[in-house]
Amino acid sequence: MADTPDTVTETPTSSDIDLDCLCPLDGVMDLLSRRYAMQLICVVGAIGPARYGDIEETFDGVSSSTLSTRLDELVEAGILTREQYAEIPPRVEYELTETGEELGQHLEPLLKWVEEIDEEEISTSQE
Repeated sequence: MADTPDTVTETPTSSDIDLDCLCPLDGVMDLLSRRYAMQLICVVGAIGPARYGDIEETFDGVSSSTLSTRLDELVEAGILTREQYAEIPPRVEYELTETGEELGQHLEPLLKWVEEIDEEEISTSQE
């Protein structure tokens, strides 16, 4: 007769896992998953401080309303600052906050990885 263990190890089900630890990610992930959000963080980080027109030039085919909305959301989230100057014509500049800079540093490895994967897919599709 074979020995049987005294305890049985079961795979945890979703009801066994405490999902409270993931709740703070909801807001950040929702924001970053919006179209052009991560790219805007990188562009403003690269140009910074960046005028709206300079930012707009880096995005081909993006509507100005989408771009403005995304910039406003990033400002509201504390990732960007928006400085409006009382000049004619009006001048608005965006810059990463300290939190935005930190986020940009964390995004860099992800974006490099995506580039590598894209390059691999392109090279294998051409073979």
